[in-house]
Amino acid sequence: MTGKTAPPAKKPAPAAAKKKAAPAPKEKAAPAPKEEPAPKQESAPAPKEEATPKEEATPKEEVAPAPAAEEPPAPAEAAPTPPEAGAEAPPAPAEGSPAPPAEPPAPEPEPQPEKPKEEPPSSPLSLVVEEVSENSFTLTWKAPEHTGKAGLDGYVVEICKDGSSEWKAVNQEPFLSTRYTIPNLSSGDKIHVRVTAVGAGGSSAPATLEQPVLIREILQLPKIRMPRHLRETYVRHVGDAVNIMIPFQGKPQPEVTWTKGGQPLDKSRINIRTTARDTIFYIRQAQRGDSGQYQLCVSIGGTEDKAILDIQVVEPPGPPQNLKLVDVWGFNVALEWSPPADNGNAEIKGYRVQKSDKKSGKWFTVLERCTRTSCTISDLIIGNSYSFRVFSENSCGLSDSAAVTAGLAHIEKTKTTYQPEKIPQRDMMEPPKFTQPLTDRTTTRGYSTHLFCSVRGFPQPKIIWLKNQMEIREDPKYIALINQGVCSLEIRKPGPFDGGVYTCKAINALGEASVDCRLDVKVPK
Repeated sequence: MTGKTAPPAKKPAPAAAKKKAAPAPKEKAAPAPKEEPAPKQESAPAPKEEATPKEEATPKEEVAPAPAAEEPPAPAEAAPTPPEAGAEAPPAPAEGSPAPPAEPPAPEPEPQPEKPKEEPPSSPLSLVVEEVSENSFTLTWKAPEHTGKAGLDGYVVEICKDGSSEWKAVNQEPFLSTRYTIPNLSSGDKIHVRVTAVGAGGSSAPATLEQPVLIREILQLPKIRMPRHLRETYVRHVGDAVNIMIPFQGKPQPEVTWTKGGQPLDKSRINIRTTARDTIFYIRQAQRGDSGQYQLCVSIGGTEDKAILDIQVVEPPGPPQNLKLVDVWGFNVALEWSPPADNGNAEIKGYRVQKSDKKSGKWFTVLERCTRTSCTISDLIIGNSYSFRVFSENSCGLSDSAAVTAGLAHIEKTKTTYQPEKIPQRDMMEPPKFTQPLTDRTTTRGYSTHLFCSVRGFPQPKIIWLKNQMEIREDPKYIALINQGVCSLEIRKPGPFDGGVYTCKAINALGEASVDCRLDVKVPK
């Protein structure tokens, strides 16, 4: 009797546990009779598997009352002794059987730590073809709107030939540039293209071109557009910088090569920079050794265009050689010299000859750009002594020094006797003759007027002026002049009474001659 009374005292403990763990089965646990365990023994193996992971404590407390009927001390250690309670163990799961199905949602909170998954970026925008050549094409696009918190790792470009379903990535690793050139394609192929953005959350949906890209040959023949001033010899002075830009055209990108005498250029002295449209030839400080013909070749495949750049670097020439004072006669001097040993890498354009009087010591230029290597200097002053010097000149200017005569040229007085030439006497006597007659004139009252005529004769004839056949004597109203046979009569502020016939008469020992004219004086109304 004592053994049976002990277990009921412990029954409230499992009931309290049941209230906490699963309040729903309370009503089922109270009325559950002990006669029903037999049919549930067949389902005992199933609850055993479910009870092992997380509800071992609950069944252990429920199993305790069953063995208590036979062995009172066992309730405290009922959990580890299932051999005898094997037949009675099923009732405990029967009472707790509703609990296992209610507990499966419990594992749902476990995936919560895995939630910080990054969303993939959105698709790239505005995918377009920028340029197509015979074996490549260039794509451009814009970054996607959403790149994620970690940002983009880059982009992957994939291509697929028209008629095929196999996409192939053209870049091994993602890149961040929004421009990409796909090389090594065959002319005539049609290529489908798509671009995918790659981020920490994965890859975006690809941005795809609607139409395939046709790889076609776009060929523009190579041509050099040589500037006009470079078509002739390009002249620079020693020490000057040479900076020349020569544009060209051609598509696809032509190959540009520079040579001098068939050999590559000396890169230590000459810098070449080539872009898609021009090439720049640059020398920091030109030397005479940089002179020569440079050949520029622009080629595409087997087609090419060539141009010659002729550069001449010059400096002032050296002085003439062997200047000699050849002869001195009267007030003249003859000089001779030889061309300079160094022409300064340019043609000698001429020579400048200067003289210096021993008295003054100053130099004066007597000849410029003398093209010969000899000259004669005249108009020297008799009694003076002169020295001479000669400069050579090229396109760069005069030589730094000059060749000077070794001695002086003395212009001495010569003893000469003047003998006048005997000229036969000739009769120069001639009667007066008017070569230019008087002409009729019309003047206005108050305006002075002149009458002109010309006369010749020897001896010089006497001139008499008459008005209406009356000689004009010393009258301040009239001024008569004769100069080199030209006779003039000025009538000062004539009035109506000054009109009439004027006569000019010339008289000498051999005869006389006369001319006349009419003068009309108008009175303004």
